[in-house]
Amino acid sequence: MHPFPSHPFRPLAGISASLALALPLVVVGAAAATNEDTPVAPLAPEALVAEALGHNAELGFYQSQLEGAQAARRLAGRLDLPKAEFQAGQIRSRNLDQSLAGEGAMWVASVRQSFEWPGRLGLRKAIANQDVALATLGLEAFRRELAGKVRENASGLAGAEEKARVAQAVADRFRALREVLVQRDPAGIAPQLEVRILEATELTLRRRASEFALAVEAERVRLNLLRGSALEAPLRVKGLSPELPERPPLDRLMAAANTNHFDLRTRTAELVQQGFRVDLARHERWPAFEVGPMTMGQDGSTLDRIVGVGVSFPLPLWQPRTANIAAAEARQKQAEALLAAARREVERRVVTAARGYDSRLAELSRWRPDVVAQFESAAELADRHYRLGAVPATTYVELQKQYLDAVEAHLDTRREALGALLELEQATGLSLARPAATFSGASSASPSNPQPVRP
Repeated sequence: MHPFPSHPFRPLAGISASLALALPLVVVGAAAATNEDTPVAPLAPEALVAEALGHNAELGFYQSQLEGAQAARRLAGRLDLPKAEFQAGQIRSRNLDQSLAGEGAMWVASVRQSFEWPGRLGLRKAIANQDVALATLGLEAFRRELAGKVRENASGLAGAEEKARVAQAVADRFRALREVLVQRDPAGIAPQLEVRILEATELTLRRRASEFALAVEAERVRLNLLRGSALEAPLRVKGLSPELPERPPLDRLMAAANTNHFDLRTRTAELVQQGFRVDLARHERWPAFEVGPMTMGQDGSTLDRIVGVGVSFPLPLWQPRTANIAAAEARQKQAEALLAAARREVERRVVTAARGYDSRLAELSRWRPDVVAQFESAAELADRHYRLGAVPATTYVELQKQYLDAVEAHLDTRREALGALLELEQATGLSLARPAATFSGASSASPSNPQPVRP
């Protein structure tokens, strides 16, 4: 939670609210399992990003907001339209002895144009320019955060599918082995207990596989919502393992965040705009005035025609604007306080993301490049030798469970590292992630121990 009110542009706020309503559909989608019936070509994360930027429903809100601000800016520098006024009546003239001298029509016509004091229109246009800048920042912030969210969810979907695949494979292995042991009709208490151990472990793994399948559906719903597709639309993501380079120094990240972070840029634009509002409030102590030609005629005892120039202005000329100026100055101080608070919050987010990324990167560095593949080979080896009686049941069960735990830990750690890296990208505006390398399953995943790359 930010310690200050959020600015008018809240990227992905509507999407977060929609996800709360959409995620209950995951259970239905998982139960139906219709997505697995039809083969679907896997999509790369960048293709999903392009779809999201082209079809996301909330993106139209920010684009319309920018168009509205641009239209308001065109009107801000214009004078008010001239005003036409016409009056008509009846005139009756009498002599001093009250005798009728004549009667007829009289009329007055005038056109008036309102004029502002020099500099006032410029201030209003500057305020409108800041509205356009704020709308532009809101659109850019939403697009960047949308792209980052799609990449993170795409990685989450690929990881969830891999965990579901491994959990299902291990559970099927237990089931096949249990069926073989049951067909042998084992005698004695030890073989019977081993069968019960295998059966209980299979049930536990089935539950985990079901949870992973629900996670796959949840990630698919999120991605479909982000890219503007039907929530139940089938979707597969190419197995991509993004490289995780060494991050830049913290001082460089801080400098980039203070320059590029959208919250800070928005707060700075709001502060500049509020300064213009203070100047405008002071400037409006002098009222606008109206000037224009006028003509008047009357057809009574004489035929009179009058042509001239009219000027109108409110009284008093010096309008008391003390309260308006004080309110504008108070809002300017609020904008300054919000900018300072936003800067501290951005610094906190950068430090937290950097420390989290370093921790996950250090954790991954302790993994051997082929450790997941070795766990898979060991699990298959234990399965063969247990059937031959060379491996006890406890070793077999523990190895299969540890294989699944290792895959889950590896994928979760990589996703958390990627999330921290994307958070740094959002905060600093730098491109930190390296191009992803394709992998197929945990056994052939890219090395878990990334080589440090100095950006």
